[in-house]
Amino acid sequence: MRIRAGSLSELRDAGRLRTKVGPVPVVVFWHDGRAWAIDDRCPHMGFPLHRGTVEDGLVTCHWHHARFDLASGCTLDLFADDARAFDVTIENGDVMVASRPDGDRVEHLRARLQDGLEDGLTLVIAKSVLGLLGARVGPVEIVRAGIDFGTTYREAGWGAGLTVLVAMANLLPDLDEDDRPLALVHGLAFVSRDTRNRPPRFPIDQLRGADIPAERLAGWYRRFIDTRSSDAAERVLATALAAASGDGAPDTVEPMMFAAVTDHVFIDGGHTLDFTNKAFESLSHVGAAAAPQVLPTLVRQTAAARRQEETASWRHPHDLAGLVRQTVERLPALVDEGRQNEGGFDDVGGLAWRFLSDDPAEVVGSLCDAITSGATPEQLGRGLAYAAALRIVRFHPQNDFGDWDTVHHAFTAANALHQALIRHPSVELLRGVVHGALRVYLDRFLNVPASPLPSAGPADLADLRSCWDAQGQVDRAGAIAYRFLQGGGDPGRLLADLCGALLAEDAEFHWFQVVEAGARQFHAWPTGSEEGALVLTGVARFLAAHTPTRRELPQVVQIATRLGRGEALYGDLGDQVPDRSET
Repeated sequence: MRIRAGSLSELRDAGRLRTKVGPVPVVVFWHDGRAWAIDDRCPHMGFPLHRGTVEDGLVTCHWHHARFDLASGCTLDLFADDARAFDVTIENGDVMVASRPDGDRVEHLRARLQDGLEDGLTLVIAKSVLGLLGARVGPVEIVRAGIDFGTTYREAGWGAGLTVLVAMANLLPDLDEDDRPLALVHGLAFVSRDTRNRPPRFPIDQLRGADIPAERLAGWYRRFIDTRSSDAAERVLATALAAASGDGAPDTVEPMMFAAVTDHVFIDGGHTLDFTNKAFESLSHVGAAAAPQVLPTLVRQTAAARRQEETASWRHPHDLAGLVRQTVERLPALVDEGRQNEGGFDDVGGLAWRFLSDDPAEVVGSLCDAITSGATPEQLGRGLAYAAALRIVRFHPQNDFGDWDTVHHAFTAANALHQALIRHPSVELLRGVVHGALRVYLDRFLNVPASPLPSAGPADLADLRSCWDAQGQVDRAGAIAYRFLQGGGDPGRLLADLCGALLAEDAEFHWFQVVEAGARQFHAWPTGSEEGALVLTGVARFLAAHTPTRRELPQVVQIATRLGRGEALYGDLGDQVPDRSET
């Protein structure tokens, strides 16, 4: 497309001309005896560059002082991203502007995404994601780029950033289409923050020339995690992955890795369970071939994690660690007895309420009774997750604000355990249900007094959106969500709105965990169930307790979206870009 911007004499007299090439506003500068054309919108925040200063081959935006090379459009200040340059020629006294060939646009956008991740440039990440999606690059490829980056450039290994990215990938089907790019940008921005100024990771190689049975490798791995020998544990894991190369490698090592997590009680407050589950879930997005790259990043955190049997709260006034030990010793016999009653248990919701007992012996007894009654591992995990969700539903706003994190940790860890039990049920994993049930017991005082359960009644989902704009709307948000569902409202619409509320904020790590876990647990129950409604009630209450925020990141993505559409973000004191006829 070639556009006449004006005459050469007009350009020389005014020093700059404005036009449009397609939807994109363009400014033509006269400098150093020739014409230069560049996108008229500063890529940082969209301020008109024709109001900037041209000197020494650079145009400087007056707002945040970003500088751009006139010839290429490239910025000298990476926070701003590159501007688009255009070809300009003089033909018969007319100034003609034309788009430059894009070249390999997709490869350019992939490279820019890498730049954005490296330098923590959210705007660059946002523009890259939007451009890649617009070029029909699937979300999986974008998620893979984030996982490749996060597993390479963080010595400590798997952390909050990769967890958020996988949570967002999991949530994509539940989101409104317009929210999906924003979800990916949130996840990638977390990966970037989690790796900034961190040394890269140098993987430890497998044992060479050894043919070691899988059972022995599993035993070694658990021993080395137990003794906090992370290098030795990583080498064992690398060996096990190499021996089980192919699509079956994750299935081979998952039981031993989760067994090492549940060898100790509720380690790292539940984060280790969630990190481990998210790492395995990431392989469902990017493929099993990534297992040797992804899974060893878990080892250092798992070995270093704090073990709750080492803490006072699990020893006094009740010896919960001792109760765990006694119950775990009984698990194999309980499971064997339960096999005789397979299919005979159908009270998952009731089990969850029994987990809320004020007596730890009753909590454990309810679990043991459910196992011998034929409860499946999936049912046990779902019951635990529902009990943890009820702690959020009944969390009283008069509690210390930081205690929202206490009930959140139990819930997100229980969701992770539930997902793992679905994939690979085992007696070792059932130990995690024992741990989780007693953790729910420990949180009982956060329901004293307990917020009342919401009652049925009319609800307009539009009213829920106002809950995010004023602090303290916890009970109101929960009631609206519950009444909407119990009144026959579309659960997909409510879930999309809750996810949208999360993405509209400068959300913290824990918020992403809660909303994603809430979505997974909601889907685990039949449509229209009381349990599913209360799970989303808890999510709504948690979000309302933490909003509003500054909402900076969503604004950056909105700016990137409008820049991509060619919109002018700022008016120029009434001046309009003149329409020029196409030639």
